[in-house]
Amino acid sequence: MSPAADMQARFRDTPPFEAPPFMGRGRQSRTTANDEPVRVVATPYEWCDPRTIKPREWVYGRSIQRGHLRAVVAQGAAGKTILSVAEALAMVTGRNLLGQDVPGGPKRVWLWNLEDDREELSRIIQAACKHWGITAADIGGRLFVDSALDGAILKLATSTAAEGLVINRPLVGALTDELLARGVDYFHVDPFVSSHAANESDNMEIDAIAKEWALVGKNAKCGIGLAHHVSKAGAAEATALSARGAVALINACRSVLVLNRMTEDEAKKYGIEQERRRRYFRTYDDKNNRAPPSDDSDWFRMVSVSLDNAAPDDADTGGDNMGVVVPWSPPDAFEGVTVDHLRRVQALIADGEYKDHPTSKPWAGEAIAEVLGLSTEKGAVADRAKITGILKTWIDNGALKRVQKRDPQKREDRWYVEVGEAPL
Repeated sequence: MSPAADMQARFRDTPPFEAPPFMGRGRQSRTTANDEPVRVVATPYEWCDPRTIKPREWVYGRSIQRGHLRAVVAQGAAGKTILSVAEALAMVTGRNLLGQDVPGGPKRVWLWNLEDDREELSRIIQAACKHWGITAADIGGRLFVDSALDGAILKLATSTAAEGLVINRPLVGALTDELLARGVDYFHVDPFVSSHAANESDNMEIDAIAKEWALVGKNAKCGIGLAHHVSKAGAAEATALSARGAVALINACRSVLVLNRMTEDEAKKYGIEQERRRRYFRTYDDKNNRAPPSDDSDWFRMVSVSLDNAAPDDADTGGDNMGVVVPWSPPDAFEGVTVDHLRRVQALIADGEYKDHPTSKPWAGEAIAEVLGLSTEKGAVADRAKITGILKTWIDNGALKRVQKRDPQKREDRWYVEVGEAPL
């Protein structure tokens, strides 16, 4: 029996405790249902030199840790699968493809997908390899892929009214042994909900399953990744707490990577056309349930790669086009902007009557557009985003200021923009 199976068998076979009657102050005597005495002993802490403590073993950046659970939470079709493939290729090649280092060089990764068949997974993998110029030699036999749709069933636990939660001990033991035999560094399950047949809203059952996965990772000396969907209530902005089902899964994970598609407001801010914004998404570790500002997230976009696999009688189509994840950085509104530009904008605003709102004429952003050679036309999405970002920053730092005064034409108070502090 494997170490994981032995440990869990002993835990499962322990008879339930029977609560004893109150016995006053001091220690209490406890018995099991079979009246067998049970003793609990506290373990004294042993002082040690902190320099001798074994450092954490990172498999991928500061996101995947050996022997621990990691959840990847996202809305449907947000990019979980293609991101997991990109991460896997980064690990098996040892290359920094997505902005994360691979400590110690190439790793061995096992992807077990429970939604897509192997043929579809091959399309995703080969498209990414084509984009990044990755060869079979670069992978070097370190990538393993299985699919439930091709018969690789993975059910770690089942739950019925008659038997309650039952852990699949033979599977746990066999899986742990194979992970050790292959020397797998990271094992990724997509999605978590398909890896069990328990009540996903039952915290006790999900906690037990999550702890079982954590034990597999510990005994197999590898990181475990569990892809998970959000609930309908979390469809707008996903956080760790948006994960569907019991919160016990999130509590059991060392890290929780959350994916969110670019919102309409973010698209306007970064100058991305609305029809293209779904190609962009951001990620952050939300274990603390506090989403950072979008500028502080890791951003990615999906590029299209043709597999050139068209049938001979349909060569004009070019074959399948697959999405590949690549890093992306939000544009810097101040790229190429100098102090001289600010002085020239201030001079224009000092000589005019510029209003604060973009729909008002003349808008203060028109002064910025004139100096920087940008367009304020509605279709110039990127230019307008840059202008808006610059204007907001200069108002925030005092170079320009908002003032309310009478509009002689409208005969009512309006917000205007005037010159603030001179640049140093």
